[in-house]
Amino acid sequence: MEIVILEANALGKDIDLSVFDKLGHVTKFGQTDWEDQVIDRVADADIIIDNKVPMNAHTLQKAAHLKMIAVTATGTNMIDREYMKERGIAVANVGGYSTDSVTQHTFALALFLTQQLAYYDKYVKDGEYVKSDIFTHFGTPIHELKGMTWGIIGLGDIGKSVAQAAEAFGCRVIYYSTSGKNKNPDYEQADWQTLLKESDIISIHAPLNDKTEGMMNLEAFKQMKKTAILINVGRGPIVNEQDLVTALNEGMIAGAGLDVISVEPMRADNPLLQIKDSRKLIVTPHVAWATREARQRLVDEVYLNVKAFLEGEKRNLI
Repeated sequence: MEIVILEANALGKDIDLSVFDKLGHVTKFGQTDWEDQVIDRVADADIIIDNKVPMNAHTLQKAAHLKMIAVTATGTNMIDREYMKERGIAVANVGGYSTDSVTQHTFALALFLTQQLAYYDKYVKDGEYVKSDIFTHFGTPIHELKGMTWGIIGLGDIGKSVAQAAEAFGCRVIYYSTSGKNKNPDYEQADWQTLLKESDIISIHAPLNDKTEGMMNLEAFKQMKKTAILINVGRGPIVNEQDLVTALNEGMIAGAGLDVISVEPMRADNPLLQIKDSRKLIVTPHVAWATREARQRLVDEVYLNVKAFLEGEKRNLI
């Protein structure tokens, strides 16, 4: 059984992938170029372990023996599902492995901004605290989460986990369903305008689709509180980045914390790079999902998916 791992680097060098050796002969590539390398690298594969490399008629044109694609993620937008059905190629993904990790990062971003940690850290490291004549400093306001309204866009597993944590901090939680189908009696559902106008913090946990792409734009920012904070740990293109820069520069909202951006890795001309003030904007490089524990769970789940398939069982097949 020939198993090809196309993007081992995306799982981290601190995660042991030798478990797959139990299932067959494994060929590991740290990174795979979508255009120039993938076709030949998967030519002899029975099973492909993939993250973001497109899987379609073009990339799989030489993969005559391919039986399964095991996705090291929840999203499968890079998979041509119809083509897989035509060829009888099984596809399995992994869900739920990063819920705790993303929830934790959501609050890390929110607290970094509400506590103004960038400002106060700089105040100390610049030597200003040494010069102080009192034990504390009130250079820029900080705020408690208790009593705030936390608006959630996308109340799936991660959105619900964030909602529970927000309630534990004493927030009022409201949510907006991007599909219009999600009805959760545990939380207050709001229409789009209400969510924008009433939320002190808005966090995005929605998938990227025709309804969500660009939904956080200038029109939306103009309806938000000037004191509001936006957190995006969903998908980058949900936020219009140029409009966000305008909103931050013009004081339409107070701050933003982003873990996902429109094109990853970030391009040198990304407008977000114009804002150097970490009191307004913090950007992390798509690491919300990537605690060591979450990445280990991911690999464990992918292994079980492949093992089950080889044993004739259906596990997480889509």
